[in-house]
Amino acid sequence: MAAPDTGRDTRARRRTGRRETPDERADRRWTDLLQEVRVAQTGSQVLFGFLLSVVFMPRFAELGGFDRGLYVVTVVLGALATGALTAPVAYHRIFAGHLLKPELVDAAARLVAVGLLLLALTIGSALLLLLRTATGSAASGWITAAVMLWFVTCWLLIPVRHLHRHDGRCTGPPDDPDSGGADTRLGGDGGRGEHR
Repeated sequence: MAAPDTGRDTRARRRTGRRETPDERADRRWTDLLQEVRVAQTGSQVLFGFLLSVVFMPRFAELGGFDRGLYVVTVVLGALATGALTAPVAYHRIFAGHLLKPELVDAAARLVAVGLLLLALTIGSALLLLLRTATGSAASGWITAAVMLWFVTCWLLIPVRHLHRHDGRCTGPPDDPDSGGADTRLGGDGGRGEHR
């Protein structure tokens, strides 16, 4: 005989939009997080590898003091980003077998967020260094600022706007009586095709 549905379970389903246990939710969130990390890690590691090779190029000796300092900052930011983006692997190894998957997912998600911030800063400082070296003009700072604004727009402002548009809510499947109404994916009229 099934246990009665409690108000807490209903709220959890409304919040997640799925009927899943806390362990199933943690497993799904972990899988989602790993997919996100794979994308970010690739970019971080390729950029970091390139940055490490720059110091051995002949033109590096021609860089002035500011540009050498900028290079050091860029390499350090790249190392920090790579460390933060690979940290979920270490967390998983340490937490494995301790029945702490929800805690693992939350901690790893915070580290990935920090890693993405560090990756954006690495890209920005690498771009500034590259543009200063290639053009030698003050416009390189303005171009870098514009690119960083683009990153903020794509990585933060647009997602937050979409989340705000939906009031941070998810809607349940169209046949879920707990979803609070009609299927919003079909225009809010339950698919009847009515227009206001």
